[in-house]
Amino acid sequence: MRGRSDVLEPAILGLLHESPMHGYELRKRLNLVLGSFRALSYGSLYPCLKSLAERGWIVGTESPADPHAVGSKRARIVYQITADGKEHLQSVLATSGPAAWEDENFDVRFAFFAQTDAETRLRILEGRRTRLTERLETIRQSVARTRERMDEYTLELQRHGLEQAEREVRWLDGLIDNERGVRRARPAGTGHRAGATSTADGEHAAPARSTEKERG
Repeated sequence: MRGRSDVLEPAILGLLHESPMHGYELRKRLNLVLGSFRALSYGSLYPCLKSLAERGWIVGTESPADPHAVGSKRARIVYQITADGKEHLQSVLATSGPAAWEDENFDVRFAFFAQTDAETRLRILEGRRTRLTERLETIRQSVARTRERMDEYTLELQRHGLEQAEREVRWLDGLIDNERGVRRARPAGTGHRAGATSTADGEHAAPARSTEKERG
């Protein structure tokens, strides 16, 4: 279960950093961030909220019930992030190791790129591109070795996976170019080292932010 909480906790903290929310609203926003294939139940959400509160990273306060609301008249618990929670969130968002660009974590990390510094964004994007490039090569080799033994549906499934990976690599290339372009356009003396380069293992980096995400 730890793997799921590793994704869920920063997602909750990131959303609460934007604004306080009650449980129902938070669940809806989390489903958007985590994606439809990882639909979130209250059985997963509330134990995580309790854990975050016990560690002092969030607090929940009762808000008065709306007398005109249809349905339950019970007071709602509104959750908000604490100063300690913000500090922990920033430490998480500053990491850019392999876990940040794996399938389980990349979407969540990307969703909070607006709260992530530019150099970390670039390291994550380049790491993700490296991982996808490796996956592409593995799929191509697999298809080449087994093509003659595949039926048409299995072959089509392999082709579909290949096309998805190729689209994501192109998308990442565009994001990386944009990050580097904004880095070059930034005036000197803005707090980042000039002329930094980046590698897939995250030793160095460069900045900025992209606004669009294409998913295949």
